[in-house]
Amino acid sequence: MPSSNRSVPDILSDLLTQFTTLVSTESRLARAEMSEKIGQVAGGLALIVGGAVLLMPALVVLLQAAVAALVQAGLAPPLSSLLVGGVVLVIGLILLMVGLNRLKAEKMMPQKTIHQLQEDASVAKRQVRPEHDDQRAA
Repeated sequence: MPSSNRSVPDILSDLLTQFTTLVSTESRLARAEMSEKIGQVAGGLALIVGGAVLLMPALVVLLQAAVAALVQAGLAPPLSSLLVGGVVLVIGLILLMVGLNRLKAEKMMPQKTIHQLQEDASVAKRQVRPEHDDQRAA
């Protein structure tokens, strides 16, 4: 329907309807994306806890074996323990830092929703400008 044949109340009514639909759609997108992100975090945390429970006893046994091997190779027991403990400490700190980095707030932002809102705003601006330019020319 050409815009010149429409009344102002009709245009405003259509605008309100389209805006309401847009807000509803964007809200559903944001909820779906946040639900997906929460599911990813919960799944990741469950795997971390399960892995930690299983790895702790295995790690203790392997570290004891590493210390025993270094002692058998001729290193003093305290030096062997310090060496193995220091290496494990460095590896543990690296893993901790990587894990914390993955849980930062900006990684949890709903990027798809934010991008879609920016696109919607851009489209809305383009829709308003041509009519505004037409009114100036008239």
